[in-house]
Amino acid sequence: MTDGPDGTLFATIRDPANRADPYPLYARLRARPVARQDDGTIVASGYAAIRALLHDPRVSSEDLPPAEHPPTGNPVKDWIVNPLKDWITDRHRPFIFRDPPDHGALRRQVMGQFTVARVRGMKRRTESLVAQCLDRCTGRREFDLVDDLAYPLPVTVICDLLGVPPRDEPRFHAWATQLATALEPESRHDAALRARNTETFDAIADYMRDLIREKRRAPADDLLSGLATAKDPEAGRMSDPDLVATAILLLIAGHETTVNLIANGMLTLLRHPAELARLRAEPGRAPRVIEEVLRYEPPVQFRTRLALAPIPVAGTVIPEGAPLVLLFAAGNRDPARFPDPDRFDPDREDNQHLGFGGALHYCIGAPLARIEAEAALTALAARLSHPRLVEDPPPYRPGASLRGPQRLLLHVDGIG
Repeated sequence: MTDGPDGTLFATIRDPANRADPYPLYARLRARPVARQDDGTIVASGYAAIRALLHDPRVSSEDLPPAEHPPTGNPVKDWIVNPLKDWITDRHRPFIFRDPPDHGALRRQVMGQFTVARVRGMKRRTESLVAQCLDRCTGRREFDLVDDLAYPLPVTVICDLLGVPPRDEPRFHAWATQLATALEPESRHDAALRARNTETFDAIADYMRDLIREKRRAPADDLLSGLATAKDPEAGRMSDPDLVATAILLLIAGHETTVNLIANGMLTLLRHPAELARLRAEPGRAPRVIEEVLRYEPPVQFRTRLALAPIPVAGTVIPEGAPLVLLFAAGNRDPARFPDPDRFDPDREDNQHLGFGGALHYCIGAPLARIEAEAALTALAARLSHPRLVEDPPPYRPGASLRGPQRLLLHVDGIG
Protein backbone atom coordinates (compact mmCIF):
# COMPACT_ATOMS: atom_id res chain seq x y z
CA MET A 1 0.00 0.00 0.00
CA THR A 2 1.65 3.24 -1.14
CA ASP A 3 0.69 6.82 -0.47
CA GLY A 4 0.59 7.82 -4.14
CA PRO A 5 -0.52 11.24 -5.38
CA ASP A 6 -3.78 11.23 -3.41
CA GLY A 7 -2.31 10.82 0.08
CA THR A 8 -3.98 14.02 1.27
CA LEU A 9 -7.40 13.44 -0.33
CA PHE A 10 -9.17 12.70 2.93
CA ALA A 11 -7.82 15.93 4.42
CA THR A 12 -9.08 17.74 1.33
CA ILE A 13 -12.51 16.15 1.78
CA ARG A 14 -12.63 17.47 5.35
CA ASP A 15 -11.85 21.01 4.21
CA PRO A 16 -15.06 23.06 4.62
CA ALA A 17 -14.47 24.50 1.14
CA ASN A 18 -15.48 21.08 -0.26
CA ARG A 19 -18.50 20.49 1.94
CA ALA A 20 -21.08 21.36 -0.72
CA ASP A 21 -19.95 18.65 -3.14
CA PRO A 22 -17.42 16.10 -1.88
CA TYR A 23 -18.51 13.43 -4.36
CA PRO A 24 -15.90 14.08 -7.09
CA LEU A 25 -13.25 13.66 -4.39
CA TYR A 26 -14.88 10.40 -3.29
CA ALA A 27 -14.71 9.17 -6.88
CA ARG A 28 -10.97 9.88 -6.94
CA LEU A 29 -10.51 7.95 -3.71
CA ARG A 30 -12.40 4.94 -5.08
CA ALA A 31 -9.63 4.47 -7.66
CA ARG A 32 -8.08 2.61 -4.72
CA PRO A 33 -10.93 1.19 -2.61
CA VAL A 34 -8.60 1.02 0.41
CA ALA A 35 -5.96 3.76 0.46
CA ARG A 36 -3.36 4.98 2.93
CA GLN A 37 -3.21 8.71 3.60
CA ASP A 38 -0.03 10.59 4.37
CA ASP A 39 -0.90 10.76 8.09
CA GLY A 40 -1.22 6.95 8.30
CA THR A 41 -5.02 6.87 8.21
CA ILE A 42 -6.51 4.11 6.04
CA VAL A 43 -9.60 5.16 4.09
CA ALA A 44 -12.00 2.53 2.75
CA SER A 45 -14.13 4.07 -0.01
CA GLY A 46 -15.25 1.06 -2.09
CA TYR A 47 -18.61 -0.51 -1.25
CA ALA A 48 -17.34 -4.11 -1.07
CA ALA A 49 -14.37 -3.15 1.10
CA ILE A 50 -16.56 -1.17 3.53
CA ARG A 51 -19.03 -4.04 3.83
CA ALA A 52 -16.21 -6.50 4.51
CA LEU A 53 -14.69 -4.26 7.19
CA LEU A 54 -18.05 -3.66 8.87
CA HIS A 55 -18.29 -7.41 9.46
CA ASP A 56 -14.65 -7.98 10.41
CA PRO A 57 -14.05 -8.61 14.15
CA ARG A 58 -10.53 -7.24 13.77
CA VAL A 59 -12.02 -3.78 13.24
CA SER A 60 -12.60 -1.99 16.54
CA SER A 61 -15.00 0.82 17.39
CA GLU A 62 -13.01 1.67 20.51
CA ASP A 63 -10.97 4.37 18.81
CA LEU A 64 -11.59 7.44 20.96
CA PRO A 65 -8.61 9.09 22.67
CA PRO A 66 -8.56 8.92 26.48
CA ALA A 67 -10.86 11.35 28.25
CA GLU A 68 -9.02 14.34 29.65
CA HIS A 69 -10.43 17.24 31.62
CA PRO A 70 -8.32 20.37 31.05
CA PRO A 71 -6.42 21.77 34.05
CA THR A 72 -8.44 24.09 36.29
CA GLY A 73 -5.79 25.24 38.78
CA ASN A 74 -7.79 23.64 41.59
CA PRO A 75 -5.64 20.81 43.07
CA VAL A 76 -8.61 18.79 44.30
CA LYS A 77 -10.29 18.88 40.87
CA ASP A 78 -7.07 18.36 38.90
CA TRP A 79 -5.64 15.53 41.00
CA ILE A 80 -8.73 13.71 42.30
CA VAL A 81 -12.15 14.68 40.91
CA ASN A 82 -11.42 15.08 37.21
CA PRO A 83 -9.07 12.06 36.90
CA LEU A 84 -11.86 9.96 38.45
CA LYS A 85 -14.37 11.40 35.97
CA ASP A 86 -11.97 10.58 33.11
CA TRP A 87 -11.54 7.02 34.39
CA ILE A 88 -15.32 6.51 34.51
CA THR A 89 -15.80 8.06 31.07
CA ASP A 90 -13.17 5.82 29.48
CA ARG A 91 -14.78 2.68 30.89
CA HIS A 92 -18.35 3.65 30.09
CA ARG A 93 -18.27 5.02 26.55
CA PRO A 94 -21.53 5.09 24.54
CA PHE A 95 -22.08 1.70 22.94
CA ILE A 96 -21.23 2.90 19.42
CA PHE A 97 -17.68 3.22 20.76
CA ARG A 98 -17.67 -0.22 22.37
CA ASP A 99 -16.73 -3.67 21.06
CA PRO A 100 -18.22 -7.06 21.96
CA PRO A 101 -19.14 -8.29 24.47
CA ASP A 102 -19.92 -4.89 26.08
CA HIS A 103 -21.47 -3.53 22.90
CA GLY A 104 -23.86 -6.45 22.53
CA ALA A 105 -25.03 -6.32 26.14
CA LEU A 106 -25.72 -2.59 26.05
CA ARG A 107 -27.35 -2.67 22.63
CA ARG A 108 -29.62 -5.54 23.68
CA GLN A 109 -30.79 -3.53 26.69
CA VAL A 110 -31.54 -0.50 24.54
CA MET A 111 -33.36 -2.60 21.94
CA GLY A 112 -35.49 -4.00 24.75
CA GLN A 113 -36.89 -0.50 25.22
CA PHE A 114 -36.53 0.88 21.69
CA THR A 115 -39.35 -1.39 20.59
CA VAL A 116 -41.20 -1.40 17.28
CA ALA A 117 -44.42 -0.54 19.11
CA ARG A 118 -42.85 2.40 20.93
CA VAL A 119 -41.32 3.79 17.73
CA ARG A 120 -44.48 3.29 15.67
CA GLY A 121 -46.37 5.02 18.45
CA MET A 122 -44.39 8.16 17.63
CA LYS A 123 -45.75 8.33 14.05
CA ARG A 124 -48.86 10.41 14.74
CA ARG A 125 -47.01 12.58 17.22
CA THR A 126 -44.30 13.23 14.63
CA GLU A 127 -46.84 14.12 11.94
CA SER A 128 -48.53 16.50 14.39
CA LEU A 129 -45.20 18.17 15.21
CA VAL A 130 -44.42 18.64 11.50
CA ALA A 131 -47.84 20.23 10.99
CA GLN A 132 -47.26 22.57 13.92
CA CYS A 133 -43.89 23.67 12.52
CA LEU A 134 -45.40 24.44 9.12
CA ASP A 135 -48.47 26.11 10.64
CA ARG A 136 -46.17 28.58 12.40
CA CYS A 137 -44.77 29.54 8.97
CA THR A 138 -48.15 30.10 7.29
CA GLY A 139 -48.33 33.45 5.57
CA ARG A 140 -44.60 33.70 5.00
CA ARG A 141 -42.99 33.75 1.58
CA GLU A 142 -39.56 32.74 2.80
CA PHE A 143 -38.52 30.33 5.51
CA ASP A 144 -35.49 28.36 6.60
CA LEU A 145 -36.21 24.66 6.41
CA VAL A 146 -33.41 23.93 8.91
CA ASP A 147 -34.36 26.40 11.65
CA ASP A 148 -38.12 26.14 11.12
CA LEU A 149 -38.49 22.36 10.76
CA ALA A 150 -35.46 20.08 10.33
CA TYR A 151 -33.75 21.27 13.52
CA PRO A 152 -36.63 21.57 16.03
CA LEU A 153 -38.51 18.42 14.97
CA PRO A 154 -35.97 15.71 15.87
CA VAL A 155 -35.04 17.19 19.24
CA THR A 156 -38.70 17.27 20.26
CA VAL A 157 -39.23 13.71 19.05
CA ILE A 158 -36.20 12.27 20.84
CA CYS A 159 -36.98 14.21 24.02
CA ASP A 160 -40.55 12.84 23.90
CA LEU A 161 -39.22 9.33 23.43
CA LEU A 162 -36.68 9.60 26.25
CA GLY A 163 -39.12 11.32 28.58
CA VAL A 164 -37.37 14.69 28.83
CA PRO A 165 -39.75 17.39 30.14
CA PRO A 166 -40.73 19.82 27.34
CA ARG A 167 -39.49 22.79 29.40
CA ASP A 168 -35.94 21.40 29.15
CA GLU A 169 -35.89 20.89 25.37
CA PRO A 170 -34.15 24.21 24.55
CA ARG A 171 -31.12 23.16 26.59
CA PHE A 172 -30.74 20.05 24.47
CA HIS A 173 -30.40 22.01 21.22
CA ALA A 174 -27.08 23.53 22.24
CA TRP A 175 -25.84 20.37 23.94
CA ALA A 176 -26.55 18.14 20.94
CA THR A 177 -24.96 20.57 18.48
CA GLN A 178 -21.78 20.86 20.54
CA LEU A 179 -21.34 17.15 21.29
CA ALA A 180 -21.90 16.21 17.64
CA THR A 181 -18.50 17.76 16.91
CA ALA A 182 -16.89 14.88 18.86
CA LEU A 183 -17.57 12.63 15.84
CA GLU A 184 -15.30 14.73 13.63
CA PRO A 185 -11.63 13.63 13.35
CA GLU A 186 -10.41 17.18 14.01
CA SER A 187 -11.95 17.16 17.49
CA ARG A 188 -9.39 14.61 18.64
CA HIS A 189 -6.49 17.01 18.05
CA ASP A 190 -8.12 20.33 18.95
CA ALA A 191 -7.53 21.00 22.65
CA ALA A 192 -9.99 23.89 22.83
CA LEU A 193 -12.75 21.90 21.12
CA ARG A 194 -12.13 18.89 23.37
CA ALA A 195 -12.36 21.16 26.41
CA ARG A 196 -15.73 22.54 25.23
CA ASN A 197 -17.00 19.02 24.56
CA THR A 198 -15.87 17.87 28.01
CA GLU A 199 -17.65 20.81 29.63
CA THR A 200 -20.80 20.08 27.65
CA PHE A 201 -20.66 16.36 28.44
CA ASP A 202 -20.35 17.12 32.15
CA ALA A 203 -23.36 19.45 32.00
CA ILE A 204 -25.62 17.01 30.17
CA ALA A 205 -24.39 14.10 32.33
CA ASP A 206 -25.34 16.01 35.49
CA TYR A 207 -28.77 16.70 34.01
CA MET A 208 -29.25 13.06 32.99
CA ARG A 209 -28.26 11.75 36.42
CA ASP A 210 -30.92 13.93 38.02
CA LEU A 211 -33.51 12.88 35.45
CA ILE A 212 -32.66 9.18 35.89
CA ARG A 213 -33.15 9.49 39.66
CA GLU A 214 -36.57 11.02 38.98
CA LYS A 215 -37.48 8.22 36.53
CA ARG A 216 -36.59 5.59 39.13
CA ARG A 217 -38.64 7.39 41.75
CA ALA A 218 -41.66 7.79 39.48
CA PRO A 219 -41.34 5.72 36.28
CA ALA A 220 -43.37 6.79 33.25
CA ASP A 221 -44.07 5.18 29.88
CA ASP A 222 -40.90 6.43 28.23
CA LEU A 223 -37.62 4.95 27.07
CA LEU A 224 -35.46 6.39 29.84
CA SER A 225 -37.79 5.08 32.55
CA GLY A 226 -37.62 1.66 30.93
CA LEU A 227 -33.82 1.68 30.80
CA ALA A 228 -33.56 2.96 34.37
CA THR A 229 -35.80 0.28 35.84
CA ALA A 230 -35.45 -2.77 33.58
CA LYS A 231 -33.20 -5.71 34.46
CA ASP A 232 -31.64 -7.68 31.63
CA PRO A 233 -31.73 -11.48 32.20
CA GLU A 234 -28.03 -11.75 31.35
CA ALA A 235 -26.45 -8.38 32.09
CA GLY A 236 -28.64 -7.24 34.95
CA ARG A 237 -29.54 -3.58 35.36
CA MET A 238 -27.59 -1.07 33.30
CA SER A 239 -25.07 0.81 35.44
CA ASP A 240 -25.63 4.51 36.00
CA PRO A 241 -22.53 5.56 33.99
CA ASP A 242 -23.64 3.37 31.08
CA LEU A 243 -27.18 4.67 31.36
CA VAL A 244 -26.00 8.29 31.27
CA ALA A 245 -23.74 7.59 28.27
CA THR A 246 -26.57 5.78 26.47
CA ALA A 247 -29.07 8.58 27.07
CA ILE A 248 -26.59 11.15 25.74
CA LEU A 249 -25.87 8.99 22.69
CA LEU A 250 -29.56 8.58 21.88
CA LEU A 251 -30.08 12.32 22.16
CA ILE A 252 -27.21 13.23 19.85
CA ALA A 253 -27.67 10.39 17.35
CA GLY A 254 -31.44 10.87 17.37
CA HIS A 255 -31.16 14.56 16.67
CA GLU A 256 -28.15 15.54 14.63
CA THR A 257 -28.39 12.83 11.97
CA THR A 258 -32.13 13.33 11.44
CA VAL A 259 -31.66 17.08 10.97
CA ASN A 260 -29.33 16.27 8.09
CA LEU A 261 -31.57 13.55 6.65
CA ILE A 262 -34.53 15.92 6.39
CA ALA A 263 -32.51 18.86 5.08
CA ASN A 264 -30.52 16.75 2.60
CA GLY A 265 -33.73 15.10 1.48
CA MET A 266 -35.55 18.34 0.74
CA LEU A 267 -32.50 19.87 -0.93
CA THR A 268 -32.27 16.83 -3.20
CA LEU A 269 -35.97 17.01 -4.09
CA LEU A 270 -35.72 20.72 -4.88
CA ARG A 271 -32.86 19.90 -7.24
CA HIS A 272 -35.05 17.20 -8.82
CA PRO A 273 -38.43 18.96 -9.18
CA ALA A 274 -39.99 16.08 -11.09
CA GLU A 275 -39.40 13.82 -8.09
CA LEU A 276 -40.84 16.45 -5.75
CA ALA A 277 -43.94 16.64 -7.93
CA ARG A 278 -44.26 12.84 -7.94
CA LEU A 279 -44.01 12.75 -4.14
CA ARG A 280 -46.73 15.41 -3.91
CA ALA A 281 -48.98 13.35 -6.18
CA GLU A 282 -47.99 9.97 -4.69
CA PRO A 283 -47.11 10.30 -0.98
CA GLY A 284 -46.82 6.51 -0.86
CA ARG A 285 -43.48 6.93 -2.68
CA ALA A 286 -41.95 8.46 0.44
CA PRO A 287 -40.18 5.28 1.66
CA ARG A 288 -38.48 4.85 -1.73
CA VAL A 289 -37.48 8.51 -1.79
CA ILE A 290 -36.00 8.32 1.70
CA GLU A 291 -33.99 5.18 0.97
CA GLU A 292 -32.52 6.82 -2.10
CA VAL A 293 -31.70 9.98 -0.13
CA LEU A 294 -29.89 7.77 2.38
CA ARG A 295 -27.80 6.41 -0.47
CA TYR A 296 -27.39 9.59 -2.50
CA GLU A 297 -26.90 12.19 0.29
CA PRO A 298 -26.44 10.27 3.57
CA PRO A 299 -26.50 12.28 6.80
CA VAL A 300 -23.48 10.36 8.14
CA GLN A 301 -20.73 10.44 5.53
CA PHE A 302 -18.17 8.35 7.40
CA ARG A 303 -17.26 6.73 10.71
CA THR A 304 -13.86 5.99 12.22
CA ARG A 305 -12.48 2.66 13.44
CA LEU A 306 -9.19 1.06 14.55
CA ALA A 307 -7.47 -2.02 13.10
CA LEU A 308 -6.71 -4.55 15.89
CA ALA A 309 -4.63 -6.79 13.61
CA PRO A 310 -3.35 -6.84 10.03
CA ILE A 311 -6.40 -7.04 7.77
CA PRO A 312 -6.16 -8.10 4.11
CA VAL A 313 -8.87 -6.41 2.05
CA ALA A 314 -9.24 -5.16 -1.54
CA GLY A 315 -5.80 -6.41 -2.53
CA THR A 316 -3.91 -4.73 0.29
CA VAL A 317 -3.23 -5.20 4.01
CA ILE A 318 -4.35 -2.69 6.63
CA PRO A 319 -1.62 -2.56 9.31
CA GLU A 320 -2.35 -3.40 12.92
CA GLY A 321 -3.03 -0.25 14.93
CA ALA A 322 -3.92 1.85 11.89
CA PRO A 323 -6.72 4.40 12.24
CA LEU A 324 -9.44 3.49 9.76
CA VAL A 325 -12.17 5.50 8.04
CA LEU A 326 -15.23 3.81 6.57
CA LEU A 327 -16.38 6.32 3.97
CA PHE A 328 -20.03 5.31 3.63
CA ALA A 329 -20.96 8.14 1.27
CA ALA A 330 -18.27 7.06 -1.20
CA GLY A 331 -19.38 3.42 -1.03
CA ASN A 332 -22.95 4.53 -1.69
CA ARG A 333 -21.88 5.89 -5.06
CA ASP A 334 -19.59 3.03 -6.05
CA PRO A 335 -20.41 2.16 -9.69
CA ALA A 336 -19.29 -1.41 -9.01
CA ARG A 337 -22.36 -1.75 -6.74
CA PHE A 338 -24.89 0.84 -7.95
CA PRO A 339 -25.58 1.42 -11.66
CA ASP A 340 -25.40 5.09 -12.63
CA PRO A 341 -24.64 5.96 -8.99
CA ASP A 342 -24.63 9.75 -9.39
CA ARG A 343 -28.25 9.72 -10.53
CA PHE A 344 -30.98 10.26 -7.94
CA ASP A 345 -33.44 7.45 -8.62
CA PRO A 346 -36.04 6.51 -5.98
CA ASP A 347 -37.10 3.59 -8.20
CA ARG A 348 -33.64 2.04 -7.89
CA GLU A 349 -33.82 -1.69 -7.17
CA ASP A 350 -31.77 -3.59 -4.57
CA ASN A 351 -30.85 -0.36 -2.80
CA GLN A 352 -28.73 -1.82 0.00
CA HIS A 353 -27.08 1.46 0.91
CA LEU A 354 -24.77 2.28 3.81
CA GLY A 355 -26.81 5.25 4.99
CA PHE A 356 -27.31 3.70 8.43
CA GLY A 357 -23.94 1.92 8.61
CA GLY A 358 -24.17 -1.82 8.99
CA ALA A 359 -23.44 -5.05 10.86
CA LEU A 360 -23.18 -4.84 14.68
CA HIS A 361 -23.33 -1.05 14.66
CA TYR A 362 -26.30 -0.63 12.30
CA CYS A 363 -28.12 2.52 13.45
CA ILE A 364 -30.47 1.61 16.29
CA GLY A 365 -32.65 4.64 15.54
CA ALA A 366 -33.11 3.93 11.83
CA PRO A 367 -36.87 3.19 12.09
CA LEU A 368 -37.49 6.44 13.97
CA ALA A 369 -35.40 8.48 11.52
CA ARG A 370 -37.41 7.04 8.63
CA ILE A 371 -40.68 7.99 10.34
CA GLU A 372 -39.48 11.56 10.90
CA ALA A 373 -38.15 11.97 7.38
CA GLU A 374 -41.33 10.57 5.85
CA ALA A 375 -43.54 12.88 7.91
CA ALA A 376 -41.43 15.90 7.04
CA LEU A 377 -40.90 15.31 3.32
CA THR A 378 -44.48 14.31 2.54
CA ALA A 379 -45.83 17.36 4.40
CA LEU A 380 -43.37 19.68 2.67
CA ALA A 381 -44.27 18.27 -0.74
CA ALA A 382 -47.98 18.63 -0.04
CA ARG A 383 -48.05 22.02 1.65
CA LEU A 384 -45.38 24.15 -0.02
CA SER A 385 -46.57 26.03 -3.09
CA HIS A 386 -43.88 26.42 -5.74
CA PRO A 387 -40.85 26.09 -3.40
CA ARG A 388 -37.47 27.16 -4.75
CA LEU A 389 -34.02 27.57 -3.29
CA VAL A 390 -32.78 31.02 -2.35
CA GLU A 391 -29.16 29.87 -2.65
CA ASP A 392 -27.67 26.77 -4.23
CA PRO A 393 -25.50 25.39 -2.86
CA PRO A 394 -26.63 26.45 0.60
CA PRO A 395 -24.11 27.07 3.37
CA TYR A 396 -23.14 23.85 5.12
CA ARG A 397 -22.56 22.99 8.74
CA PRO A 398 -18.86 22.65 9.63
CA GLY A 399 -18.78 18.87 10.09
CA ALA A 400 -17.56 16.54 7.35
CA SER A 401 -18.83 13.36 9.04
CA LEU A 402 -22.30 14.64 9.95
CA ARG A 403 -22.86 16.58 6.74
CA GLY A 404 -25.87 18.77 6.04
CA PRO A 405 -26.93 22.37 5.30
CA GLN A 406 -26.49 24.99 8.00
CA ARG A 407 -29.37 26.88 6.43
CA LEU A 408 -31.84 26.01 3.68
CA LEU A 409 -33.71 29.16 2.71
CA LEU A 410 -36.75 28.67 0.48
CA HIS A 411 -38.98 31.06 -1.41
CA VAL A 412 -42.58 29.83 -1.56
CA ASP A 413 -45.79 31.18 -3.02
CA GLY A 414 -47.59 29.92 0.05
CA ILE A 415 -47.84 27.25 2.75
CA GLY A 416 -51.09 25.32 2.71
